[in-house]
Amino acid sequence: MSPGPEVDPGRSRVPSITSRGHRASLLTADGVRIEAAYTPRSDAVAAGRTGAADDLALVVAHGFTGSLDRPALRRAAAAFHGRAAVVTFSFRGHGRSGGRSTVGDREVEDLAAAVRWARALGHRRVATLGFSMGGSVVLRHAALHRPAHGGRTAAHTDAVVSVSAPARWYYRGTAPMRRLHWAVTRPTGRLVSRVGLRTRIHPEDWDPVPLSPVAAVPLIAPVPLLLVHGDRDPYFPLDHPRMLSAAADPATCDLWLEPGFGHAENAAAPDLLDRIGGWIAERLDNQ
Repeated sequence: MSPGPEVDPGRSRVPSITSRGHRASLLTADGVRIEAAYTPRSDAVAAGRTGAADDLALVVAHGFTGSLDRPALRRAAAAFHGRAAVVTFSFRGHGRSGGRSTVGDREVEDLAAAVRWARALGHRRVATLGFSMGGSVVLRHAALHRPAHGGRTAAHTDAVVSVSAPARWYYRGTAPMRRLHWAVTRPTGRLVSRVGLRTRIHPEDWDPVPLSPVAAVPLIAPVPLLLVHGDRDPYFPLDHPRMLSAAADPATCDLWLEPGFGHAENAAAPDLLDRIGGWIAERLDNQ
């Protein structure tokens, strides 16, 4: 079942927005259909302003095996409705999106389509926030889609928040990551992922290997960047965020190492999400 009308955000007129938001099916640059949802900023709804607005939109990218309808992502997205309009979407191979997951490679095109949609809805400022796999995608997206005079069809971001992201590919140093590699690389693992986790994984290896998160980070400046990582993360130890931070421009990058925080959207507490929202607002207000 299609989640809504199909939209090419670079060329098509976007349907009107209601106070309950809107769902659409976006087409990526490589032709994959991506389900997406838009929720206006809560104070705009209260004031009766539910159309396009020249304010902030936040595009939120989930982790591997997530989707826009998973409770953890919905809870995280809801935490930002008081500060920004929110766009959520399901990466390819997840939820009701088409295609198959490439585990962080072609997903950059999915995020770009969501950012273009946010701008087509009238938002002048767009920030991106990603968790885990989504955290690696927002880093690579910011490096590959540089700010330009693209107007309503531009895919660049104005601020980046990466939560619980890996710094490098092929990491197998923890038991959860060894299980993930089994799920991605073995036929039996991909079957389990499709049936048990509702995640469809592309069977082919990367060719070529995509730009790694740590190689992408130096290319993001002058766009503001926030790296958030927990000291209880069972997937990626603290050398990952420290490696990312060391590669970034210190003038534009902040690193938060959060005591007691686990991994990604499932572990993000309301106070952490609120502080992230405050960081985004402060950085963009200062631009």
